[in-house]
This record gives sequence, structure tokens and C-alpha cells, in this order.
Amino acid sequence: MGFTIINASQFTIRLKATIHSSGKLGFTEVTARELGFGDNSFVKFAQDNDDKTILYLINNTSQDDEAFRVCKAGRYFYINTKIMFDSLDVDYKSKTVIFDLVRVKEADGDVYKLNKRTTKKASKDIEE
Repeated sequence: MGFTIINASQFTIRLKATIHSSGKLGFTEVTARELGFGDNSFVKFAQDNDDKTILYLINNTSQDDEAFRVCKAGRYFYINTKIMFDSLDVDYKSKTVIFDLVRVKEADGDVYKLNKRTTKKASKDIEE
């Protein structure tokens, strides 16, 4: 009989990103650090071929036409994703949309599945 010890340190960091009411995708400080975001970072997004509601974030190191620039404001990192989320019909204006990032080990490169969670915003938080 064989077994493998599960390393608890692999499960201590919770990677999250939230769509702000402006449509920007903001990252927690822990997530930005874990993804290695810096002054010249880029990411790509991909949709699942079978289920278009499933998104993936591909942590990219170089700029090209398909990449989104990761912007920095102080210690805070965000991506200008308003047009993308609008075209994907993601309702971030009346709902709080949070993504839990889960590393896709089967994929080549630094790829994360964006597991979406939504909650209804309080009426005072909804922008017209």
C-alpha cells in the first residue's frame, strides 16, 4: 500500500479577483503576489470550448494583440476588462461577481480556471 502526503502549504492561499462596478477586474494583494504581477505584466483570457460561461486566465509574460495589460495603482493590481465582460453578458452592475482562481495543472503554462460566485448587490451599491 502506498500513499502520498498532502502538503497543507499548497492550500493556504486563496486566489481571488472581483469585477468592480466599473468593469475592471481587481486582484487581492495575495493573488497579485502569487501570480507575480509587476510593472510590465500581461494576461490572456480564454473560454471553455464546451461551456462558454467558463473562463480561464492565462498568466502571460509578454505583450501581444491578445493580451490584457495588468495595471497598477499603488499596491493594487487590476485589468481593464469592462468591454470584455459586457460582451460576455456578465452582470457585474447588479451583482457582485467574484472569481476564485484555481490552477489548472493539466494545462501548459500558468493557467487558472475562474470559478464564478455571484451575490446580489445592495440597492445602494448599484450604479445606473
